[in-house]
Amino acid sequence: MFEIITKRVLAPNITEMRVKAPLVAQSAKPGQFIIVRTDRYGERIPLTICDYDVKEGSVTIVTQSVGISTNKINSLNAGECFEDFAGPLGNPSDLLEMSEDELKKQKILFIAGGVGTAPVYPQVKWLKEKGVEADVIIGARTKDLFTYVGEMQKVGHVYLCTDDGSEGFHGNVTALMKELIENQGKKYDRCVIIGPMIMMKFAAQAAGKYDIPCVVSLNALMVDGTGMCGACRVTIGGETKFTCVDGPEFDGALVDFDEAMRRQNMYKNNPKVNPATHKCECHG
Repeated sequence: MFEIITKRVLAPNITEMRVKAPLVAQSAKPGQFIIVRTDRYGERIPLTICDYDVKEGSVTIVTQSVGISTNKINSLNAGECFEDFAGPLGNPSDLLEMSEDELKKQKILFIAGGVGTAPVYPQVKWLKEKGVEADVIIGARTKDLFTYVGEMQKVGHVYLCTDDGSEGFHGNVTALMKELIENQGKKYDRCVIIGPMIMMKFAAQAAGKYDIPCVVSLNALMVDGTGMCGACRVTIGGETKFTCVDGPEFDGALVDFDEAMRRQNMYKNNPKVNPATHKCECHG
């Protein structure tokens, strides 16, 4: 059993939990994910690792309530336990493959939308520990939906934008990217984009216009997490890949976003399906 050490509400329907999982914390790296099960009858839910503390033996996760199973996760309180907390799974961010000297020569832009701020945070934090301060665009529909802004401001240079203009730049993340590059003279060597599929599609296209290599995370498509179920199939550069074992991060210029979104939309009108995890949430 894996005890929930702390729980806090970050925004409506979005909850952060620190979970006691020493072995996972020891091996965790930015970009990886875990599989959570609330109880023996619960569904397997993939969640990106938001933070980890090796000394404390804890792993932090952020969950958005969108269906039966994610609501069940967020209904748990500090002191209660998860039945399973398996990981770390998937490949770490490719930033970890670069030397510190290489990293310090890079100007990196992160773009986070919605709960995508959570998986962006450990990468930006890791870079800060290496002496690299990245720029981070955080986008939301309205200011009440922002998460991890304070934490992110401690490790990176943050730019906020909202669709309704309630805070920061009035517009979406691609419009803010354009503002930074064309009007503020920013130059970037690479871009990491994590958030809703439609946002990643257009942000990746925008990065391509500026000849900026970009990486996107497709962890929202996963179910099994081990490559056995085949539900996380994606087309990358014309080849079939599995998000859980080949990803979750891929070259944004090569992803067939339209195919991925069609698969997500198949379940959009089914109240028992979690569109964030692409899985039927029919367990009690």
